Amino acid sequence: MTKSPAPRRHLPTSPFRSEVPPPLKEFATGDRVTHDQYGLGRIISIETGGQGAVLVDFGSHQVRVVQPYDKLFKL
Repeated sequence: MTKSPAPRRHLPTSPFRSEVPPPLKEFATGDRVTHDQYGLGRIISIETGGQGAVLVDFGSHQVRVVQPYDKLFKL
């Protein structure tokens, strides 16, 4: 039996086109998230029109994060 090779991952600095686009991040109200700059937080509200943004409560302050959510990760 032979194993299939692991899928290749695309490096962001590669000069070649990515075969598969990265998955879109989806968040729901109440989701726990972490942000590279602000730390741990919870999604308060989601804006669907225009740019698409989420309002995140980080405890001491609230921040509106717009798409793409490069620094925001769901826990």
